[in-house]
Amino acid sequence: MKVLKTTIMLAIMLLLTPMISNAQDMYYVHEDVVKPSKVMEYEGVLQELLTLVNKHKLEDTRWITLVSNNSHYSYISPLANMAELDKPSFVAQLAEKAGKEVVSDIFNRMNTCYDTELDYILTLDKDLTYMPNGITQTPEGENYRNNHLFYISPSNRSVVKEKMKAVKTLFESKGSKMYYRVYKSGFGTAGEYYMVAVAAKDAEDMEKKSKANEALMGKELQETLNQLYFNSLRYEKLEGDIRPDLSYSPK
Repeated sequence: MKVLKTTIMLAIMLLLTPMISNAQDMYYVHEDVVKPSKVMEYEGVLQELLTLVNKHKLEDTRWITLVSNNSHYSYISPLANMAELDKPSFVAQLAEKAGKEVVSDIFNRMNTCYDTELDYILTLDKDLTYMPNGITQTPEGENYRNNHLFYISPSNRSVVKEKMKAVKTLFESKGSKMYYRVYKSGFGTAGEYYMVAVAAKDAEDMEKKSKANEALMGKELQETLNQLYFNSLRYEKLEGDIRPDLSYSPK
């Protein structure tokens, strides 16, 4: 997984850093768009990589892996500041410990499984997030995800944000049990958007939560959501799963 490190990119990111408030946490995302026919091969090679990473106990890297239903593999790592992007990548660190040839062989085989890689920044917006019991990316026992993307333009940026606030206010006033996190797109994303991430045990549990939430809020829910939809450029829904077996955190 590559890290974007050009001087121009870093300079732009550093300029943007003051715009990120204390109510936001940054994440670097590397995304592999895996060919459907290559999923099994890709995961096999990925397991080899994880075995190697665990063996050499890399301390300065960690990631959560989200696998979407369109075979996109997203590796989400916390980012303390933009300057961290200029540090040696975990690939370079691993090559130093395990040997360049060994690591190169793994990535050469992995690279045949996809034609597109994406690298971008997301920020967790705590002010728009609704998790009254405490914010966490990984609610216990809830690895299934529905991610709702609301795309916006510069001209309607403030309006969409107000509609996002209205949704949270409604959820708070009703004491909803359907919790969610809101991420704002950043440098490198394909367009500007808010991503609303909802967690559940599985698709059936997600459906139960949705129906209970609709029953709790009644027509107010649809009316408030409609205002968000109508003021967005477009809406996209992605389903997926957090994969602990493909994630890494130093032990």
